[in-house]
Amino acid sequence: MTASPTLRDVFGLGDPLPRLADATLIMIDFQNTYTTGVMALEGADEALAAAARLLSAARAAGTPVIHVVNDGGENTPYDIRAEIGAICAQVAPVDGEPVVVKQVPNSFHNTDLEKTLRALDAGPELVLAGFMTHMCVTFTAQGAFNLGYHPTVVAEATATRALAAPDGTTVPAAALHTSALTTIGDLFGTIAPTLADLPI
Repeated sequence: MTASPTLRDVFGLGDPLPRLADATLIMIDFQNTYTTGVMALEGADEALAAAARLLSAARAAGTPVIHVVNDGGENTPYDIRAEIGAICAQVAPVDGEPVVVKQVPNSFHNTDLEKTLRALDAGPELVLAGFMTHMCVTFTAQGAFNLGYHPTVVAEATATRALAAPDGTTVPAAALHTSALTTIGDLFGTIAPTLADLPI
């Protein structure tokens, strides 16, 4: 079987990866929500370790960093007022790094994210990492693309979970992760498999 050309190829968008120093890093939903309990993700620990390396590299390069958290309300796994909804210690914000609160998968929808990017005088290049690959990472990449930004997802710094398919079978987390990244790479943005693949 031969793969079809991507929509990026069809429309001449190309797939060059940006320099980290020329981008803004958006850390999406790196919350304790996804490390324990009902929403624990397969590969969360490895993705968090990769995200910590990415965050450290961005800070060293002078790259602006924005953190995004999902607020699902009190007594939910997404309660940002509780420890379960807090940003994981490995990638916690430092002074000067804004935190944007959202309530839907697209981090741009009804949030201050675009306003925050403008305040940072950010260019079009965005580097995305976070949880979950098939949900908030994918829809934030789409939202960024729709607004004219150029998102790049660092694949090793994302993770998701196994889900039931419409036919009743189980889609493994690895398959859903790959499918989500493939969807993003078809049109919405570029994929850097690891931090090492991203020019500094």
